[in-house]
Amino acid sequence: MKRIFLNLAALLTGAVVLAAPALAAPVAEAAAVAAEAAPAVPNPGNNAWMMTATILVLLMILPGLALFYGGLTRSKNMLSTMTQIGATACLAMLIWVMWGYSLAFGDTVYEGTLGLFISGGSYFLSGTDASSTAATFTDEVISKYVFISFQMTFAAITAALILGATAERMKFSAVMAFVPIWLTIVYFPIAHMVWAGGGLMFEDGALDFAGGTVVHINAGISGLVLAYLLGKRRGYPSEPMPPHSLVMTMIGTGLLWVGWFGFNAGSALEADGSAGLAMINTFVATAAGALTWMVIERAAGHKGSALGFCSGVIAGLVAVTPAAGNSGPFGAILLGIVASAVCYVFVAKVKAKFGYDDSLDAFGIHGIGGIVGAIGTAVVYQPFLGGPGDGSTALGVQLGIQVFSVLVTIAWAGIGTLIAGFLVKLTIGLRVDEEAEVNGLDISEHGERAYN
Repeated sequence: MKRIFLNLAALLTGAVVLAAPALAAPVAEAAAVAAEAAPAVPNPGNNAWMMTATILVLLMILPGLALFYGGLTRSKNMLSTMTQIGATACLAMLIWVMWGYSLAFGDTVYEGTLGLFISGGSYFLSGTDASSTAATFTDEVISKYVFISFQMTFAAITAALILGATAERMKFSAVMAFVPIWLTIVYFPIAHMVWAGGGLMFEDGALDFAGGTVVHINAGISGLVLAYLLGKRRGYPSEPMPPHSLVMTMIGTGLLWVGWFGFNAGSALEADGSAGLAMINTFVATAAGALTWMVIERAAGHKGSALGFCSGVIAGLVAVTPAAGNSGPFGAILLGIVASAVCYVFVAKVKAKFGYDDSLDAFGIHGIGGIVGAIGTAVVYQPFLGGPGDGSTALGVQLGIQVFSVLVTIAWAGIGTLIAGFLVKLTIGLRVDEEAEVNGLDISEHGERAYN
C-alpha cells in the first residue's frame, strides 16, 4: 500500500512539473496585460516635492516680490505697490483655473497652425479629479492638480512682475482690467508655445527650463511697453526718487532667492538629479550675480551698495532660470556674471540715455537678464562647459533656436501688451490723476498709509 501511494505521489509531482510552464504562461500574460492597463500612480516623494515647490513660488510673490518692490518705491506708494501685486496674483489664479490652464496646457492640441499657439479642451478644469495625473519628463507622473497649481503660480508671478515698471502711477482699477486681457492674449499663448507639446518653440527645440522667455522676457518687455503707454512719473527724472526702505527690499530679496528654488528646481517636476542640478545652479549663479554688480559699482567709482547687491541677486536668478537644468555649475556662474554686468549697464546707463521710466527696473533686470539667460543657455548647455547636452545639436544651431524664441517672445509680448494697454486706456484709463500721484497711491487709491 505504501509503495502504491509513493508511486501515485511521484506521478502527480511529475504531472505538475510538466504542466507548470503551460499553466504559468497564461497567468504571466494576464499579469502583464493587467499591469499595462493599470494607470500610472504618482510617486509620493515627487508629489510632495512639487507641492513644496509650488508653495515656494507663492512665497516669491507674497511676501517676497511685494516687499522687494514695495521697499523700492517711495513711502507714499508702499501699500499700493504691495496691494497691486497681491490682487494681481489672486486674479491670475482664478483666471488660470477658469480658462488659462486649458489655453496653455489643455488636453486638446488644435490641428495645424492654431495648435502652435494655444491648446484647448475643458475649461474650469472639468474632467480633472484627484486621480488625474500629469506626465513628467520621464516615465513618472504627478498629480494633475499639483501640476496645475505649480503652473498657476508662474502665471501669477509673471503678471505681478510687470508692475515693477508701472509702479507709483497706474490705477488699481486699470491693473485689474489689464491683467485678464494680458494673461489671455500674451501669457497663455507664450506658455503654450514654449512648454506644451505642439507649441511653436517647444517643437523647435528651444531650451527654457523654468521661464527665461515665458516669465522674465515676457514680463520685462510687457512692463516696458506699459511704462511707455503710462508716461513718466511726475518729476521723473529731475526729482530724486530713492527707495524708501532698502531693509524691506533686502528681506524681499532673500525671500525671492529662497522661493526661486521652487521656481527652478521645481521645474524638473521630480525630486531627482535634474532638480539637484537646478538647485546648485540657483545658488552659484545668484552668488556670482550679486558680487559682480557690487564689483562694477566699485569699479565705477561708487561704493558697493545694498541696492546693488539686491539687484545683482535678481539678475543672477533671472539669467539662470532658463538654464537651471540646462547648465553645469561653471556655466551658471558665467551666466550670473555676464547677466549682472549687462543688466547694470541697462539700469545705470541705458535707461537714463533713452529716458524711459521703468520705475523699479522690471525691464532692465527681468527683460534684459532673461534675454541674456535665454541666449546664453545655448552656450552653457554644451558639454565643453560641463552642460548636460550630448553634443547632438551644434552650438550654432542651438543659438539660432534660442534667438528665434527670444525674438518671438519679444514681439508677442510687445504687441499683445500694446493691445491690452490701449484697450484699458481707451475705456477706463491707465493712470491716476496728478493730485492722486502727488498725494501717493496709498491714500488716493486705498485710503490708508503704510506708516503713521
